[in-house]
Amino acid sequence: MDLNYTDGDLAFRDTVRAFLDASLPADLQRKVSQHLRLAKEDYVRWHKIVAQQGWAAPGWPVEHGGTGWSAVQRHIWEDECARAGTPPILPFGINMVAPVIMAFGNEAQKAYYLPRILHCDDWWCQGYSEPGAGSDLASLKTTAERRGDHYLVNGQKTWTTLGQHADMIFCLVRTDSGVRKQEGISFLLIDMKTAGITVRPIIMLDEDHEVNEVFFDDVEVPLQNLIGQENKGWTYAKYLLGHERTGIAAVGRSRRELLFLKKVASEHFKQGRPLLDDARFAAKVATLEIELMALEMTVLRVITQEDKGPGPEASMLKVRGSEIQQMLTELMVEAIGPDALPFDPAYLDGSAEHSVTGADADAPLAGYYFNYRKTSIYGGSNEIQKNIITQMILGL
Repeated sequence: MDLNYTDGDLAFRDTVRAFLDASLPADLQRKVSQHLRLAKEDYVRWHKIVAQQGWAAPGWPVEHGGTGWSAVQRHIWEDECARAGTPPILPFGINMVAPVIMAFGNEAQKAYYLPRILHCDDWWCQGYSEPGAGSDLASLKTTAERRGDHYLVNGQKTWTTLGQHADMIFCLVRTDSGVRKQEGISFLLIDMKTAGITVRPIIMLDEDHEVNEVFFDDVEVPLQNLIGQENKGWTYAKYLLGHERTGIAAVGRSRRELLFLKKVASEHFKQGRPLLDDARFAAKVATLEIELMALEMTVLRVITQEDKGPGPEASMLKVRGSEIQQMLTELMVEAIGPDALPFDPAYLDGSAEHSVTGADADAPLAGYYFNYRKTSIYGGSNEIQKNIITQMILGL
């Protein structure tokens, strides 16, 4: 496998860089590079800028608004966005529910939902996890009973990321409790403004409102909001998770954060010299950098086999990518030492121009560390992913 970019790839990279240099608002770049909190308006503004360029959905087929880029070009795009410090294009619509609609939805669903997802006219969230069904997702208990021309949905979802902003939620629901648990699940699209839906915030250790509980109390969902066939939702859920796990690797973002880590470590001192000159700390950084390089090589290998679709490689990328992200945040906190103790939500939310500590770059890092504890859990916990890898590769 040739891991060098072709002249055409390099020319494409220059085009992407020119667009990002001209189009990325400075205030958004500052928030991302300094690990400050992004508001709903920040995500939507950047999504619409990219959609106007026609690049919001690089992985989609051209007939639905995709770019027609190769896998390598999509990798370059993601890499350059990370390098520039763009807000992410949130995955729930573009990368998660949209591929399911394309693969299993009917023509009316494709015609209505895909353009709205492409242009961020609808904000989507994911209704998978429940209080008793996280890694064992097939144990979900939220029910959907047929009542004439609609389903009546009752139950609860949890850890619903940014659900407080959502217009729509894609949900796994139980439509048959008399069969094997994986065989009685369906995939519904639900309008979050429907009567009977309650969103309750979960405030995490970093004091941010990022995740939620969502309650369904006799929520009426039209039958036409069913994706594919009733009781076949488990198949669609696995298809979606394959797309989610591949993206969790986030090599470009980790490379940007590695540069940030080196900068922080060069500005904090131990026994009169920069921490990055300390042999033990430098060895940790070097080990992490090697692991990140190995992950990138794995990603490049996977994208050269894009026609195979998501397989065990998606789980491998999810496991290693999330572990590297956690190692990065751990070393950041280690680098700043006692400066990690003060916590300044006002600065993180943008209501204060500078941190109370006087070290703006350090202020978000404790919260950043706390937030990244979740990466080895969401998208299917790493322990479950290792079981999947064992079963699919070793046949055990």
